[in-house]
Amino acid sequence: MPAREAGEVFGPRMTLFADVLSVGLATAVACLPVLTAPAAMSTACAVLRGAREDQPATAGRYFALLRRRLRTGDLAAGALALTGVLLLVADLALARAGLPGGAAFAVIAAGIGAGGVVAGLRACARPESLTDWRTALREAAGDCVRDAGGSGLVLLAVATAAVCGWMLVPLAFLAPGPLALALTAVDLRREDAVGGPPGQREAGRADVEFIP
Repeated sequence: MPAREAGEVFGPRMTLFADVLSVGLATAVACLPVLTAPAAMSTACAVLRGAREDQPATAGRYFALLRRRLRTGDLAAGALALTGVLLLVADLALARAGLPGGAAFAVIAAGIGAGGVVAGLRACARPESLTDWRTALREAAGDCVRDAGGSGLVLLAVATAAVCGWMLVPLAFLAPGPLALALTAVDLRREDAVGGPPGQREAGRADVEFIP
């Protein structure tokens, strides 16, 4: 880890921690319209990914990148995610209504829902989500199968964020930052393990180039 510069009160790790919290708060605000949630989380992952190349991970850069990228595809991804959540909630409600085989159906529905959440979040962490959600979702679905360990880490990160938000509501507005950091770390772990295509990496970096 780099040494602190003269006059610097906190080290680089503490600075990154503060940046993650600020990005998390910005992400929570950007998620409020609901349909923008996938784009908001994808942008958070892209900004935090840029920290690996010493790019600033600030709320200002986050909103600048989010404004530049919001498009019809991002809203369509949000509508798809919202529809999936509503269907899952409806299925679980029906399962609890006392229908025959409801308990088994609830377990199956919960499993499918968990898989969908993991795939969706892993898609947000992929650089392709900045320009092409279909490719990001397709590759993320493959990652769920090829990298079961990473998918388990994503589930653990989601559970941790949910528990933190449940225990102390104000933490829910900061939780997207650590969650995005965990998603980014899992995706970078995958890239390092398989040695992702250099062209793909360069494209991802170009999409999150520094925005003043």
